[in-house]
Amino acid sequence: MENAKQSKSEEQQNIDNELQNSKNSEADIAKSHGEILKQQIVEGQETYDKNPISILLSSLTAGLEIGFSYLLICSLYFFLNGKFAEDTIFSAMAFVYPVGFIMVILGQSILFTEQTSLLTLPVLNKKRSISSLLKLWGLVILGNLIGGYLIAFLLVWFGPQLNIFDLQTIEKIALHVTQYNNIVILVSSILAGWLMGLLSWLVAASKDTLSRIVIIFMITAVLGFTGLHHSIVGNVEVFAGLISSPAISILDYIYFIALSLFGNALGGFVFVALLKYRAFVYEAKG
Repeated sequence: MENAKQSKSEEQQNIDNELQNSKNSEADIAKSHGEILKQQIVEGQETYDKNPISILLSSLTAGLEIGFSYLLICSLYFFLNGKFAEDTIFSAMAFVYPVGFIMVILGQSILFTEQTSLLTLPVLNKKRSISSLLKLWGLVILGNLIGGYLIAFLLVWFGPQLNIFDLQTIEKIALHVTQYNNIVILVSSILAGWLMGLLSWLVAASKDTLSRIVIIFMITAVLGFTGLHHSIVGNVEVFAGLISSPAISILDYIYFIALSLFGNALGGFVFVALLKYRAFVYEAKG
């Protein structure tokens, strides 16, 4: 038993040494796997060390800012409705879907899906506990959801007043998000979480703001074009439908938000954090 513990301790020490020895690349050289992982772990630990009120407010800000994607989605649908086929309009939303994400990520507000893999890395590296991760996830989700509720209430009132979209548009978008069965929504959310975790990794690998904007646009446009379920944008879409249309029930909302949050977390954790961390561990062993 003691030999096993000593072996695990030595393995962890080797991993920490490899991360410590990862040097910053020159400006014209791509970052190595170890450099990106070290940056992600350090940034993740900094988030754990923040004041809980600061985390909640930053998360709430992200929930509000992601609403600008929803504002443009509704406005585009209303503008193109009757001029193009509905499936063409939903595909065209990929061009405006990334706007809120660019605001959130470059503004460094805390978004659950973008932070999911980042926050699990210190746990995998044995620097933070699972209970601290769950507590932090809870704060981030709470802030994101409250921010989404606030912006949804505002836009449901504001859009028709400004005549940039109507309540029928809100209903159509909410139904488009929730029309699938639970298994489809779950798998879709896992894929979306995978992409968002990859987005966090690629943003860490990039060296300038323009590259980050291109990466954010590229990944989130895939989400928008394919209709993969993102829990925080979807929260605004479905909640807005809930408060403005009898076609969306409270059960529709609860099922959607539970499945999408779980799927996004699972996708970000398994396909990005765990696999990339384990790949580095085996590299360190070799």
